Amino acid sequence: MDRMAIIKADQEGIERAGRYIAHGGLVAIPTETVYGLAADASNGLAVAGIYTAKGRPVFNPLIIHVADARAVPGLAVVTPLAEKLMAAFWPGPMTLILTSHPSSVVDPLALAGLDTIAIRIPSHPVALAILRAARVPVAAPSANRSGRVSPTNAQHVADDFGDVVPMIVDAGPTELGVESTIIDARGDIPVILRPGAITRADIERVTGVAPKVTSKSVADDHGDIKPDAPGQLASHYAPRASVRLDATDVRAGEALLAFGPHVPQHEGPMLNLSPAADTTEAAAHLFGYLRDLDATGTATIAVMPIPNDGLGEAINDRLRRAAAPRA
Repeated sequence: MDRMAIIKADQEGIERAGRYIAHGGLVAIPTETVYGLAADASNGLAVAGIYTAKGRPVFNPLIIHVADARAVPGLAVVTPLAEKLMAAFWPGPMTLILTSHPSSVVDPLALAGLDTIAIRIPSHPVALAILRAARVPVAAPSANRSGRVSPTNAQHVADDFGDVVPMIVDAGPTELGVESTIIDARGDIPVILRPGAITRADIERVTGVAPKVTSKSVADDHGDIKPDAPGQLASHYAPRASVRLDATDVRAGEALLAFGPHVPQHEGPMLNLSPAADTTEAAAHLFGYLRDLDATGTATIAVMPIPNDGLGEAINDRLRRAAAPRA
């Protein structure tokens, strides 16, 4: 396949995508969070193709997707905490960090040389159907150029990659709009490494334990500090424009990413994540609106304050990384 094809998420498209992944190809697939760039995680050349297409540093590990929890013990050492979280939140937007099983078929490149594996079962019906059709564990980071704004529809993927990604399965806009929550579940206490669509309150309610939260951010240069999970690079999810956070006014030449009913007077480009100040609605719009404002050619996007409760924690995590100094 020499040219990029956007295909329907029907049975024929699903089977075609599954075969293509199983034979070593790259396919952009929908999930409930964002679109992912999928390849056979057991095929080193296919995994290398993900890193090359995205321009992703090879020290940044990939999330492995499976269709059935019964596949997990062959890939990872499952702890009692992991079993509890899997039962409550899978399929769904939760990624677990576990110790990689010695007999795992996942290529070491997908793990970035670590002895851990990041693994999840998505809840999107098309994603699950493609995973079942492929019949292999699938590495699938977000389908965007490394460090850029994550894609929430098929056109975002095409805009980023063109013919570099041969196949995109189009199932319309994603539901949640922010990536999965990443939890280190190797011990007895859950540790949130990346906030996401499942909140710390959700986790505490299921486990009976207040999760620890790490705000680790690592430089995306060639220094000694490397991520131990996806989504920890200091500069990430970034538009081409610079991002100014907690804006209560709008300066000349800026575009505005608003939140809530009380918006500063502004004559330039403006999109409101949620006029009703609903963080769930805001999360669904976040990446698409950043892309749309970036497309106006503005030099700076001013972002109004967003409360840090519930999904606001994940939104603010993405915005801080989008606003971080670029390498």
